[in-house]
Amino acid sequence: MTIPNSTYRLQLRNGVDFATAQGLLPYLRDMAISHLYLSPIFAAQPGSTHGYDVTDPTAIEAELGGRDGFEALAHAARDAGIGIIIDIVPNHTAFSPHNPWLHDVLRHGRNSTYASAFDIDWDAGPLVLPFLPDPFEIVMERGDFAVEGDEWVMGDLRLPLAPGPRASNLRDVHATQNWRLVHYERERDSITHRRFFNVTGLIGMRVERQDVFDLTHSLILDLVRQGLVQGLRVDHIDGLVDPAGYLDRLHAAAPDTPIWVEKILVGDEVLPPEWPVAGTTGYEAARLYARALTDARGLHDLDRLWRDASDIDEGFPDALRAAKHDILDNELAAERRQLIALARDALSARPEGTPGPEWLREAVTALLVAMPRYRSYVAPGGVGDADRDLLRQVADHAARGLRSRTVIDALTDALMTPCAFTQRFQQVSGALLAKAQEDTAGFRWTRYLAANEVGAEPDEATITDDRATAFLRARASSEMNLTSTHDTKRSEDSRMRLVAISHLPQEFMQLYRAAAALPQAVDVPGRRIWYGVQSALAIHGAPDADARLCAHLEKAMREAKLRSFWTNPDELAEGQAKALTSAVLDSWRDAPPALEQLLARADALVLMQLLMKMLTPGFPDIYRGTESQLLALTDPDNRHPVDWDALRGATDTKARWTRDLLHLRRDRAAFLKDADVRLERDENGMRMIRSLDGRTLTACMAREMPAGDAILSWQGQNGDVIALIEGSAATG
Repeated sequence: MTIPNSTYRLQLRNGVDFATAQGLLPYLRDMAISHLYLSPIFAAQPGSTHGYDVTDPTAIEAELGGRDGFEALAHAARDAGIGIIIDIVPNHTAFSPHNPWLHDVLRHGRNSTYASAFDIDWDAGPLVLPFLPDPFEIVMERGDFAVEGDEWVMGDLRLPLAPGPRASNLRDVHATQNWRLVHYERERDSITHRRFFNVTGLIGMRVERQDVFDLTHSLILDLVRQGLVQGLRVDHIDGLVDPAGYLDRLHAAAPDTPIWVEKILVGDEVLPPEWPVAGTTGYEAARLYARALTDARGLHDLDRLWRDASDIDEGFPDALRAAKHDILDNELAAERRQLIALARDALSARPEGTPGPEWLREAVTALLVAMPRYRSYVAPGGVGDADRDLLRQVADHAARGLRSRTVIDALTDALMTPCAFTQRFQQVSGALLAKAQEDTAGFRWTRYLAANEVGAEPDEATITDDRATAFLRARASSEMNLTSTHDTKRSEDSRMRLVAISHLPQEFMQLYRAAAALPQAVDVPGRRIWYGVQSALAIHGAPDADARLCAHLEKAMREAKLRSFWTNPDELAEGQAKALTSAVLDSWRDAPPALEQLLARADALVLMQLLMKMLTPGFPDIYRGTESQLLALTDPDNRHPVDWDALRGATDTKARWTRDLLHLRRDRAAFLKDADVRLERDENGMRMIRSLDGRTLTACMAREMPAGDAILSWQGQNGDVIALIEGSAATG
């Protein structure tokens, strides 16, 4: 099994196909990249911009170049000495007639060859399709429905009709299908398939079944066995019924292929030791860098300033708890309803009888809200000690403030057995935490956006040296370390601009007060001004910054779900926030001193983060374009096309250091694999130190350094020195 020395994450689609990737191989080889890491390559929904809405996992997307194009890329990569890692999506496929397997299910229902491949509750009736813009009868009265041949048609939507005789009346035709069309707002309480989070357009796959695993992984394993793929990244491992069983099966089918899982580790959580994986994709590493580089004293001052400006006095746990309840009442209402039914079934055989619906609703809600991690891992073989302890702690927390904990305890006992309630609870708890924290509370509790990141904790924005060193020493050489992805809330450079405000809180406050004094701020709440100024700082100077910031604010306000919503936007409030941030960016054209100081500090932090990433045990993953400065906000902003010609010729400090550090990693791979690591900070600054047999590699940044003065130095046994200082590489 070959572990990368470095990976380069490439987002396919949006003008990037296999031919584009092949053309980048000389650039990546010269940069000393060992592996090209590709977003999903499989056939996806027409017009997909990301590829996670797979329509056929047994086919390679024709628009990317198809099988021939991928094989040409793989052979060229092998000739260049570069391996290929692909992103696979076992949890779900597209809930769309363009999905050929689902198309067959829509036509034949439970009798379809593929019916068992999808996670559909057929006992609830025909498959519900919440595709209508209005209630069924209104669409019918408008005359928007028609039957053409063997298809039901509404505009561009074409659904297959069941075989056999057909009524002449459209209502009767609809009533005899294996599916039912409903208004899209009905997805809250009427869907009959398992979704990805609250995305109704993605349907869960039952890969826990051997036949479904074999069917969905036939192409993946063929690519591995043909030597075209050298590593696998598994998307959303926590969505599966049995992650450990799935990984065992995948490892057995590809025993010499490293596997990384997209898994968010919360707090001190670690991967289950029995999982046969090389590690996670590395969000916990990004969290470490931001925490280590945050100035704790400045953050304390920032907290006080934020509370004065925003009138927010609650802690993040309270904000998260409220967000979880909101999500369960709205976005995941269908999932909670299903869980309540499964809970009733799980307790139906108890001698004291089944609890009433309100007791069950209260207990299910309390247990979900109390779960501190994405999920437990009770497997078909039973519950392990760690999960037993976790679930008992969850039960104790859930029972606080309830009139009775009887139902809580009964359901906790059920959760420790491999039943249908346990299976679905473990899948829903992860969706709840992701939607409540990353996509809701993270846009409400906005003290310090550098910590409002995927895999991070907004109220745990700093770390001690001892804990940082312990984390680094526990890092395996096979672990992936990232700082930006297609899912991070801010790109790594934008995040370091936000980290800079902990170093210079008074300077940030000057920017906030100036923004609050603008005429456009009159009707904008302080909490929104605070968020807007941070976001403006994060993207200031980027191409089309104003338009991109306005688009981001629209998303941020709708994700916060306080005044504006995706389904019911408050365009007046959104317009006021956009007008203010546009005015803020305009006012910064004169480069106020506070802004210049923050940007200069951020430049040094960017380089120190880069040094830490390159020195951390494991290997660095570089998201396309971030080898040079890339300023971006939440997706889709962070998926904007990059200028490859500009990257090839980039001579800025970050670009030069990235190339030099990747070559250093390649040349000193053995040292970096075995060297000890520690983090130190004092009144002068911080240092990350790797040492082995009298040789030392040190990254350091002084507390008051100007931009560009982060330093990397190598001290060898023979006195040889390699240093990166102010962007120049020197050897002596």
